[in-house]
Amino acid sequence: MQTYQRIRRKKVAEINVVPYIDVMLVLLIIFMAVTPVITQGVKVDLPQAESEQLPEDAKPPFIVSVTEEGVYTIKAGEADDEQVPPGDKGAMEQYITEKAMGYLAINQGAPVVVAGDKSVRYEEVILLMVALKKAGVPQVGLMTDSPN
Repeated sequence: MQTYQRIRRKKVAEINVVPYIDVMLVLLIIFMAVTPVITQGVKVDLPQAESEQLPEDAKPPFIVSVTEEGVYTIKAGEADDEQVPPGDKGAMEQYITEKAMGYLAINQGAPVVVAGDKSVRYEEVILLMVALKKAGVPQVGLMTDSPN
């Protein structure tokens, strides 16, 4: 009578990483396709001037942009751009004031910056700065491009 001996195989403790590599490649492609959409902002043709940059350790700034067409946009820190609802100057000023007060209540000491298109009337920028002063902003910076 012939008996068969059972051959014992060692258990292999390896992880098959091929599916993980496939998933990572798909995620990489998705992120590469989505990133340009996320980083879109308001196109403002800033005036050129020599100026200092914000320090690296500064809190994210509260930026109010005004385009050539008179459209106001708010970027509060890392949040997405938010267009100010159109209306009369008083309503827009009130909206900007409330947004600035809310942001600065949470992020005390954050810089506040106005990004005005270089073809915007001077009056528009001044009215914007007045609205920010009403919100209790101690200093308002003006954003510029470096002359290259």
